[in-house]
Amino acid sequence: MTSSCQRALMPRTGGDRAYRFARMVGLIVLASLAIIALAAMFAPHASAAPEIDPVEPVPGVVTIDIDGAATTPSSSIVVLLAITLLSVAPSLLLMMTSFTKILVVLSITRNALGLQGVPPNQVLAGLAMFLSIFIMGPVLSAINDAAVQPYLGGDMDFSGALEAGTAPLREFMLGQTRESDIALMTRAGGLDNPASPADVPMLTLIPAFLLSELRAAFIIGFVIFLPFLIIDIVISAALMSMGMMMLPPIMISLPFKILLFVLVDGWALILTSLVGTYR
Repeated sequence: MTSSCQRALMPRTGGDRAYRFARMVGLIVLASLAIIALAAMFAPHASAAPEIDPVEPVPGVVTIDIDGAATTPSSSIVVLLAITLLSVAPSLLLMMTSFTKILVVLSITRNALGLQGVPPNQVLAGLAMFLSIFIMGPVLSAINDAAVQPYLGGDMDFSGALEAGTAPLREFMLGQTRESDIALMTRAGGLDNPASPADVPMLTLIPAFLLSELRAAFIIGFVIFLPFLIIDIVISAALMSMGMMMLPPIMISLPFKILLFVLVDGWALILTSLVGTYR
């Protein structure tokens, strides 16, 4: 009796511990299997999916209609075209409008006055941009009536709208382009001479239009420069006759040039003359 109690009180050996652990794992596995079997027994049976017969492909033209409209362009395409137009708007503004000539004339006027930073470049560019919009207003209205509205209304496809929209712009550019500049660009590109102005391609008309605009801008700038140059010469001669050679003539001539420019209302005169060149 004493020996059995002593065996009960003695710590268990490693074999007993392994036996108890294996027995516990076996009970857990049996309980898990029983739970899975009960769940499978009481779960509702899923209905079989209906069989779908394969559809034979029909040969023909594949079309994709966005927003369900077949006659009008979808909003996604209109937004894409608008973003594309905004990305190329600076280039179109420089190459195909009156912006370049106006900005060059205004910059030459500022240099003729002797003012390097007044008015600032941003002011000159803004004035040139809004004056260009004013000059190009009839052209933009014609493009809107002939191309944009018919395309948005579904009466014209994109290629037809593009061709109709370039017609007013081509007419404007041809009216401001010299024939010698068109001939120069035609020879430079190795192309045949166009039979009529309507046959001039846009790739030839755009650089020819820019050359004509720059030529006209420099001619106007030369005319603006002459009176201010005379003032500088008179002031320099007067200072040299008085022996004041160390005094910069620009300091004396600048107030006189500004006074002359204000008295003749120079800005209004120049802008009016620029607008008149496009009539």
